[in-house]
Amino acid sequence: MNFARSVWKILVAIKDGMVMLLLLLFFWAIYALLTLRPAPGMVRDGALYLPIDGPVVEEKTRIQPTALLLSGSRPQKEYQERDLVRAITAAASDSRIKAVVIDLEKFGGGRQVALANIGAAMDKVRAAKKPVLVRATFYQDGGMLLAAHASEAWVDPIGGVAIAGPGGTSLYYKALLDRLKVKAHVFKVGTYKSAVEPFIRENASPESKEALSAVYAALWDNWQADVKKARPKADLTLATGDPVKWLEQSGGDAAQAAVKAGLIDKVGDRTDFAKRVAALVGADPAGPDGAFVHTKIGPYLADRSEPTAGKAIAVVTIAGDIVDGEAGPGAAGGDRIAGLIDKAASSGDYAAMVVRVDSPGGSVLASERIRAAIDRVKAKGLPVAVSMGSLAASGGYWVSTPAQRIFAEPATITGSIGIFAIIPTFEEALAKVGVTTDGVRTTPLSGQPDVIGGLSPQVEAVTQSQIESNYARFLSLVAASRHKTPQDIDKIAQGRIWDGGTARQIGLVDQFGGLDDALAWAANAAKVKEWHPVFLGAANDPFESLLEQMAGTDSDQGDATAGDFASLVALRQSALADRLGADLSRLLGGQGAQAYCMECAGVAERPVAKGEGRGWLAVLAKLIG
Repeated sequence: MNFARSVWKILVAIKDGMVMLLLLLFFWAIYALLTLRPAPGMVRDGALYLPIDGPVVEEKTRIQPTALLLSGSRPQKEYQERDLVRAITAAASDSRIKAVVIDLEKFGGGRQVALANIGAAMDKVRAAKKPVLVRATFYQDGGMLLAAHASEAWVDPIGGVAIAGPGGTSLYYKALLDRLKVKAHVFKVGTYKSAVEPFIRENASPESKEALSAVYAALWDNWQADVKKARPKADLTLATGDPVKWLEQSGGDAAQAAVKAGLIDKVGDRTDFAKRVAALVGADPAGPDGAFVHTKIGPYLADRSEPTAGKAIAVVTIAGDIVDGEAGPGAAGGDRIAGLIDKAASSGDYAAMVVRVDSPGGSVLASERIRAAIDRVKAKGLPVAVSMGSLAASGGYWVSTPAQRIFAEPATITGSIGIFAIIPTFEEALAKVGVTTDGVRTTPLSGQPDVIGGLSPQVEAVTQSQIESNYARFLSLVAASRHKTPQDIDKIAQGRIWDGGTARQIGLVDQFGGLDDALAWAANAAKVKEWHPVFLGAANDPFESLLEQMAGTDSDQGDATAGDFASLVALRQSALADRLGADLSRLLGGQGAQAYCMECAGVAERPVAKGEGRGWLAVLAKLIG
C-alpha cells in the first residue's frame, strides 16, 4: 500500500511539473509573439548595421518543425535580397543614417545577380556622400563582389581574399551503379540535358562541357566587369591568374596581398573596424569599448513602411525547386503558387502582375499548374511581366512563357528547355542475394513500373513517349510566347542553358532589367501612373518567427564561414555531403517527369543554409515524405 501511495505521489509530482512547464512555455510564447516584430521609431542616429550572417536569397525558406528536428542543426538566418536593397537604398536619403556598415564575417553567399543588385544599392549610398564600410575575415567571390562597392573594405590580419571564379567538378555514379547492379533507366529529350549524365556516364559529355564553358565565361566576365567598375584600380589578373605568386610577393600575408592588389582598403580586426565606424557615426556609450550607434535591418524596415499609394501590382515569387503540392516559401509548391495567383486574379485588386522567377525548375506537373494560373491572369486582361533573377531555367522558363515581356540580367541563367525522368530498378542487385520476382499480369502495364523486377519494354516505350510529348508541349509554349515556330525553338532548346546576354540575342528574353523595370513596364501596360507592388504570400508568419527564436541560429554557435582558406576546405567537404544527399533523392525520390536544370546548380547554386538537408534522417524523410 505504501509503495502504491509513493508511486501515486511521484505521478502527481510529474503531472504538476509538466503543467507548470507548459504554463511557463505558454506565457513565454505570448511574450515572444508580442515582441517578434520590431516596432517603428527605434531608428537611432548612427549607422545602418547589416551583419549578413547567412545566405542572401530571393525568398526566405519556411521553417518546417519536422525538418528542423530531423536535420540535427539549428536554422540559419536568411536575408531576402529585396529587403537588403530596400534598406540600403532608403539609407541613402535618410538623414538619421550616417553610414552603412556591412559585416560579412559569417556571410552565407548569394547568387551573382542578387549580390550585384545589393552592390548597386551600396553605390547609391556612396553617391549620397555617405560612407559604406564592409568587413570580413575571409572574402570569397560573393563577398568580394559586395566589398568592391564599399568606400572602405576591411579584412582581418589573419584573413584574406580567394577568388575562385565559376566552375568545378560534378559527381558521376555510373561505375558505382554498375558495381551495385542498379539500373538507372533514363528517359530524356535534349542533347544538352545533362541532368541525367551523373547516372549514365562516368564523365561530362562534350555537349555539357560546351554549354557550361560558354555560360561560365559569360558569368566570369560579368563578375570581373562589376568589380573593375566599382574598383578601377583593382588588379584582378595576378590575384586570379597566379594566386601562389600573388601571395609570395607579400611574404605569404594574404591580407596585405589583398590590399596591394587594390581589392581591400584596410587591414584590422573587429575592434579596429568598430572604432573606425564609431569615429564616423558616434560611439555607443551603453556598449563595450569600440561599440558604435547603429540600427539593424528589422527595426529599420519596420520604420520605413513600404508605399501603398496608387494601384496595386501583384508580385508572385517562384523561388527554389518547383515541386508538387503546397511547399514553400523557399520552394515553389505548384498548388500553393497557383492558388495565390488565382486568388489575386479573382480579387480584382490588382492592375497587373509581375512574376519573379529564381528557380532551376522541377516538376513538369507543378510547372504547368503555375503556368496555367498565370495564363488565366492574362486572360482577364491584366498585363503580365516576368522578372528573372539569377536563375530561370527549365521549369523556371516553362512558368515564364505566358509573360508579355520577359526581363533578365546579363548574368541570369535561363533556357534548359528539355525534359527527363529517371527510374531506378534493382532486379540484378536483388538476384545476387537470392531475391527474384514472379507473378501474373493481365496487361503489359500490370504491376509496372516495377522497380524490383525491372521495367517491361512497353513501359519504357510509353515513358519515353510521354517525355517526348512533354518536350513537344514545352517547345510549343515557348514558340507561342516568343512568336516563333517550334522548329526554331528546338534549335536553341535541347536542354541547353544560356546566359542572359545570349538569351536576349536569341530571343528567349526581351530586355535587360530587374524587378523594378518589370514593375514599371507592367504599370505602363496597365496605364496606371501611381502604383505600388504587393508581394503575394509574403506576410510574416508569427509561428515561424517563434520557431526561429526558440531554436536560435547556427550563428549563435559560431560558423566555419568566419574562418580562413582551411575552413573553406571544410565547407567544401560539408557541401559534398549535401550534394550526395540531393543526388540520392533525385535518383530514388520518384519525382516523375522533370523540367529541371541540375547543371545550373554548379553555375548559380542557391546558397544553402548550414545543415540544410544534411544527415541521412533528413534525406530519408525527404524521400518518404
